[in-house]
Amino acid sequence: MGKALEAPGYDCPVEATLAVLGGRWKALILFHLRERTLRFGQRRRLIPGVSERMLPQQLRELERHGVVRRQVHAEVPPRVEYSLSDYGRTLRPITDLTCAWGKEHQRRTSGSSGDAC
Repeated sequence: MGKALEAPGYDCPVEATLAVLGGRWKALILFHLRERTLRFGQRRRLIPGVSERMLPQQLRELERHGVVRRQVHAEVPPRVEYSLSDYGRTLRPITDLTCAWGKEHQRRTSGSSGDAC
């Protein structure tokens, strides 16, 4: 794992949570990792709107927070896999609730709900 991020003082626990989970792509990354290990290219296809620069940046930040585990396999070409760490798996209830809320929000605002969760 890379260098751990220092924990700044927060006025509210929600601030601490958003410091880890905030960012446009982090919630989607965690959602797609919640049940399986994924290679970088697989993740890229699951989140088509993320840029090639932003995805590794977001993954590195999640790794530094101890939420995501990065495993490099000594192969040619190199194979890199990402999975949730034990600590990252504690976020599963949050991703489940976020998905459920999003479905309800879609239903309320557009009359349909996604079945991705």
